[in-house]
Amino acid sequence: MEGDSVLYPLNLELAGRSCVVVGGGQVACRKVRGLLAAGAEVTVIAPVATDALQKMAAAGRLKWLKQDYQQGMLKALRPLLVFVTASSQEANELAIAEAKKLGALVNAAADPAQTDFSVPSKVQRGNFLLTVSTGGSSPAFSKLLRERLEREYPDSFGKFLERLMVLRDEIKALPGGSREHERLWRQSLNQGIIDLVRVGQLDQAEEEVRNGI
Repeated sequence: MEGDSVLYPLNLELAGRSCVVVGGGQVACRKVRGLLAAGAEVTVIAPVATDALQKMAAAGRLKWLKQDYQQGMLKALRPLLVFVTASSQEANELAIAEAKKLGALVNAAADPAQTDFSVPSKVQRGNFLLTVSTGGSSPAFSKLLRERLEREYPDSFGKFLERLMVLRDEIKALPGGSREHERLWRQSLNQGIIDLVRVGQLDQAEEEVRNGI
């Protein structure tokens, strides 16, 4: 990943998609947790794994290939994403080379030049998702920003989004077509509603939206 390039923001749907993590340490464990939360089919390739990864494997939540990475292992798995975290540089280099040959995207924290994508810090409240990235320039600053966003956008935002989904279905049922529906959303949503949601006044926020329709 070139240092002077502009990153393209993208939220991926990983449900049912094959993802591989090479390595079985704490970094690998963090990657695996995020992938499983997104519904990915995860394979870990490592001779040794953390207790947490072993428990996940025993529970059938992931597939663990208990060995060092060997050339050709990715071909059968056909992964979309490959996370390279092994302590063995040789294993990492083999995995990176094969992943790129297969067209898979690589995340290699220890080798930025070979990295195709980064995983941003996130704040998630149900379907409400905010992400923060400094492009690898300052992970500490990224963490600081995430902590601030966690305070500014509490769980109430996820709950209010559920209400908006119901309202969306109601608006879609109104006459006028998509342009009219878009106009209704523009006139009914405002910054004041965000302030109401932030302090947990969801009923009043919903009423404000309905009054604007």
